[in-house]
Amino acid sequence: MRRMIARALVALGACGWIALAAAQSPAVDPQEADAAKAQVLQQQQQPLNNQPVWNEVRSGMPQSTVVRGRETDVLIMPSGQTWRALRDGQLSVWGGWLLVAVVLVIAAFYWRRGTIRLRGAPTGRTILRFGAGQRIIHWAMAVSFVILAVSGLVILFGKNLLLPLIGYTLFSWLAILAKNLHNFVGPLFVVCTVLMFFTYLRDNFPQKGDGAWLAKLGGFLSGDHVPSHKFNAGEKLWFWLGVGVLGVVVGVSGLILDFPNFNQTRATMQVANIVHLVGATLFIAVGLGHIYLGTIGLAGAYDGMRTGYVDETWAKEHHEYWYHDVKSGKASAAETAPAMQHRTA
Repeated sequence: MRRMIARALVALGACGWIALAAAQSPAVDPQEADAAKAQVLQQQQQPLNNQPVWNEVRSGMPQSTVVRGRETDVLIMPSGQTWRALRDGQLSVWGGWLLVAVVLVIAAFYWRRGTIRLRGAPTGRTILRFGAGQRIIHWAMAVSFVILAVSGLVILFGKNLLLPLIGYTLFSWLAILAKNLHNFVGPLFVVCTVLMFFTYLRDNFPQKGDGAWLAKLGGFLSGDHVPSHKFNAGEKLWFWLGVGVLGVVVGVSGLILDFPNFNQTRATMQVANIVHLVGATLFIAVGLGHIYLGTIGLAGAYDGMRTGYVDETWAKEHHEYWYHDVKSGKASAAETAPAMQHRTA
């Protein structure tokens, strides 16, 4: 009898211990158990197939890692493939054709009109159009703009256009040079953009006559004389759209890309890159027209920014309102120097 009681107590204690152990052990998720069984079965049937592992890696879900930092626990980010496809696909194709179209339009216009020259003879009397400070800021922005445009185009299109032509060795040197120039000149361009905006802001507000200038496109197509102020409506559009809007868009997005050490997420960097690409492409497209008119498109325009002075006839034909304001003393020619001087060409 005693033995039976002892055996019963031992059996009861064993059952209690098993129940306690089961209660303390974590519950097994049926889905995880099924997944584990499926993984074991697949390893037995297809020992070299790691598809489930890579599916988990590509899921974008956080995993375990010893590296500490934002998003370091995600090995592969699926949205990165979407960003790459968008950047190297539609945006590059459309942006490239936009730039080609702008170049072709400028070439066709130059073939039709050539350099637009003065109707009247130069007087030899010149007006100071831009002071030294204005010209320094303009040229600093212009040089940095060209460097960034060329290096950016190399980064965007070089792999598909230049690499097949010049080979891997030369292109690698060119790509590294373009990348470093882009990274270091970018902040300088941002500073120049801010200085440019506030330096030229006063003369770029809308004025009476700007609408008529836009309606006739400045007479570039018809050849008619259309008076304007110190800056015509086209130049004001370039100022507000190019410097004011696109300059800010490209500058801010560029700084986000240039300084990734401020804890930006990958999604933030991808969005900034797309915004930077679109803004820069539009900036270059509009800038090509400005560069054309300021160099070979309009006789005398380049001299005005190079020396600061323009001939009296040039001022009267291209900026008649400003010319009369200077003559009457209503407006100063520039921030320094007398308004009217006699200079020999």
